[in-house]
Amino acid sequence: QVQLVESGGGSVQAGGSLSLSCAASGYTYGTLAMAWFRQVPGKEREGVAAIGVDGDTAYADFVKGRFTISRDNAKNTLYLQMNSLKPEDTGMYYCVADLDEDMTATEALGADPYYGMDYWGKGTLVFISS
Repeated sequence: QVQLVESGGGSVQAGGSLSLSCAASGYTYGTLAMAWFRQVPGKEREGVAAIGVDGDTAYADFVKGRFTISRDNAKNTLYLQMNSLKPEDTGMYYCVADLDEDMTATEALGADPYYGMDYWGKGTLVFISS
């Protein structure tokens, strides 16, 4: 059973930065496709960034150039560096993982935001003040 635990959320002013982490356990981490999804107020849950088994990455258009996803297989940890944050980035950020070793980052990013991935963390809250 894969367990995902997010950390690093908090409150910053617009233009600031936050770094999210996700500690994974219960599986051979390096073989998981992983992603960050978010739920912002008034909107459907959406994919933010994803990283495939081979290290390929994919980003939603609204975070390109601002967010960077990465992983450290030795530490079983997924990261999301968020820069130039905007008030509209406020929301709950979820770490997700899938057991499909062939899943690409693009596929993970476009997965059904509720049922498309196998495992979800409980989320970490991000608040951006104007």
